Amino acid sequence: MGKPTPATHDARFSDLVGLMARLRGPEGCPWDREQDHRSLRPCLLEETYEVLEAIDRDDPEALRQELGDLLLQVVFHAQLAAEAGRFDINDVVTAIHDKLVARHPHVFGDASAETPEAVLHQWDGLKRKEREAPASDLFTEVPRAMPALARTQLVQRRAARAGMARTAAEARAAAKAALAGVAGAADSKAAETAVGDLLLAVVDLAQAAGVEAEQALREHTERLASRLREGHCLG
Repeated sequence: MGKPTPATHDARFSDLVGLMARLRGPEGCPWDREQDHRSLRPCLLEETYEVLEAIDRDDPEALRQELGDLLLQVVFHAQLAAEAGRFDINDVVTAIHDKLVARHPHVFGDASAETPEAVLHQWDGLKRKEREAPASDLFTEVPRAMPALARTQLVQRRAARAGMARTAAEARAAAKAALAGVAGAADSKAAETAVGDLLLAVVDLAQAAGVEAEQALREHTERLASRLREGHCLG
């Protein structure tokens, strides 16, 4: 049997959209009918983390399934918006298609971007131009719902692209000063501030070393949990 034609793919996607509408309909599922954007928020986060888990395990079958679960969340939210008369799944698809074309003028236009770094710099500039936003908007728009370490990493990565990041030497000095601050903190508030400074410096050091801080901590935490399950001490 040959590969499905694009029309078949389109039909299957339409089937999924129609299925979601039916689940939300009067004769559909009581649980699905009572959901809203906010109630689905934990589901969206859970499915996202399960996709990441499948990637970390290098498990293509799990990744296929988890991407389907994540796609369902997109379709579910689009259905809720369609019922409210705000937008539908076609608007979502059109918007991301048009954004990708507009943000890749080196592919679809006459612009030049020969390196990944140049592409990111161009992307940021186009994004600010679209929103008529200053460079500082790169930092204020970072989602607050992100895990703290991942959010810090994203802010500092954008700072680096804007030429505003600390050097590795500056980050090491900041980490040393923060460690001293933790040791000499007079109260819990001072200790909290010093620990925050230390974590920021560590993320800077990770970035300078080309390390994803969030991923590094996740992997080491898993190794720690494994050692503890086996009865080993923390030392």
